[in-house]
Amino acid sequence: MADGNQEMKLYSHPMSSCSRRVRLALNLKGLSSIPSFCIRFHSKFLTYITESHFLVTEIRSRICYEPVLKTNLSMYVISGLKYDCINILSIGDPEILKVNPMGFVPALVDGTTVVADSYAIFLYLEEKYPQHALLPQDIMKKSINYQVASIVSSSIQPLQNTSLVHSIGEIVSPDEKLPWAQYHIRKGFIALEKLLANHAGKYATGDEIYLADLYLAFQLDNAINRFNLDMTEFPLLLKLHKMYHQTPSFQQIFTESLEQNIDKSLFNFTKPQEA
Repeated sequence: MADGNQEMKLYSHPMSSCSRRVRLALNLKGLSSIPSFCIRFHSKFLTYITESHFLVTEIRSRICYEPVLKTNLSMYVISGLKYDCINILSIGDPEILKVNPMGFVPALVDGTTVVADSYAIFLYLEEKYPQHALLPQDIMKKSINYQVASIVSSSIQPLQNTSLVHSIGEIVSPDEKLPWAQYHIRKGFIALEKLLANHAGKYATGDEIYLADLYLAFQLDNAINRFNLDMTEFPLLLKLHKMYHQTPSFQQIFTESLEQNIDKSLFNFTKPQEA
């Protein structure tokens, strides 16, 4: 429950990968005390979940019947931590400056507590809402999750940030924007492909969704769909990208971003097709 019984507020942007990873974490954090049998908890996708705490499959077209369920399942049917999402569509918007003097999203308001920056928000959520842990117990796997988060947030994302890439276009040449971003993303992906080679399972560090997946999912989506990066040399990362798009909890965030009525041309750096 949020501080003071107040609903949390997330200051976000629909196309911000930092915001999207926090929205996913808030949704995942709602999965508590899952029973060992499958139950339907998401009416839109007819999704089933199990005790392993990750979404297993969308069975809409695979079986034609509902499983036999125990009667009192209300305590298990939780779609996520409740929060109000406030879209901030410009840097320095007065609304975001009230809670984050840097003027950036995401920022989370939980009662009297204000936390800005996605990594700081994750640490806060882990302490306050321990259900569906974002970090594994295994110390080695935990360290890999930290490393993935660091590579994405420190070595890739700042160098392909929308405002920076547009500045490269203004200072150097518009033709340099895409190569600049692709170079730095590729450099980071080389490191990630090697780092995860002996640790990945269904997801980045095994068969559960952890912190590394929250960082990877939206970085991979940006690299492929915004920056047109050739993924041929990254078979493992490409496999993870496909898995995220098949996992309903990720699908929900991808879909929400696509449905937002904003000018997405500012976030697309691929060269237009010649006539």
